[in-house]
Amino acid sequence: MDLGQVEAFVQVAQHRSFSKAADSLFLTQPSVTARIQSLERDLGEALFERNGRGVRLTEMGTAFLPYARRALKALQEGRDALDGMRNLEIGTLKLGCALTVSTYVLPKILKQYCTAYPGVEVSVHTGRSEQVLQMVLSDDVHCALERTVHHAEIVTVPLYEDDLILAAAPQHRFAKARTATLEDVGREPLILFDKGSSYSQLIQGVFRQHGIVPHTLMELDTIEATKKMVEEGLGIALLPKVSTEREFQQGSLSPVTISNASMPRRQISLIFRKNRKQTRAVTAFFTLLADLYEVTIPDGALIGVA
Repeated sequence: MDLGQVEAFVQVAQHRSFSKAADSLFLTQPSVTARIQSLERDLGEALFERNGRGVRLTEMGTAFLPYARRALKALQEGRDALDGMRNLEIGTLKLGCALTVSTYVLPKILKQYCTAYPGVEVSVHTGRSEQVLQMVLSDDVHCALERTVHHAEIVTVPLYEDDLILAAAPQHRFAKARTATLEDVGREPLILFDKGSSYSQLIQGVFRQHGIVPHTLMELDTIEATKKMVEEGLGIALLPKVSTEREFQQGSLSPVTISNASMPRRQISLIFRKNRKQTRAVTAFFTLLADLYEVTIPDGALIGVA
């Protein structure tokens, strides 16, 4: 049994005529007749009987008709789905993302992506760097945005670097002076966030490098909570610059330059599995990132679309 036989059967049943069915299928009448005869041999049953005014379905033909129609409908839906995927009218994009990136960077990226491809279903899974890397390695996500990693099975495309910046409440003496030394910072109540994150490791590394033991007032789980504590004047904090743009613009926090030390940067990259075929939805996301950050996706990443 093949598709041509089923199509011919449904058309003959609809028109009650071999000649009209042939016209609708752009075939000759003998071709339609041959397809029906072949289908009847495959099924072992007669599907039509002729009468003076044309043909009509047998009892077996009547029983088979709804299944044939459903088969053709399912096939058409499958064709439509493939067309939709080719045109990115439908599809899926599964992203892994570092917490800071998902909160402060990803929304602007996805706004452009979802505007361009509204039919693509996007899911975002967040975690710390090691967790996000494992998501990619286990194929739980198509790709991820996180700090640069070096792994034999991973392609890494650097996108941007995020600075650490000292933030203080506007009434704080550092904010009024707009500058402070690292030694001064170490003596002030310092609010840290997410002790297990790579940002926390960078902050601790700066103080160790200069032989300073900071006066840590408290440790919080999130950057948002840390900013609120600083706004209330409870202490100061070294924060990812990307997380403070809104508060600096609104004046609820003030940036402070550390005059005698360079603040470390964290490089954020696109990562994905080597030698994995990417869907059109994923390659469209890669292309958007390449345009936004003026980077080059390695040869082969956009080829062999699944």
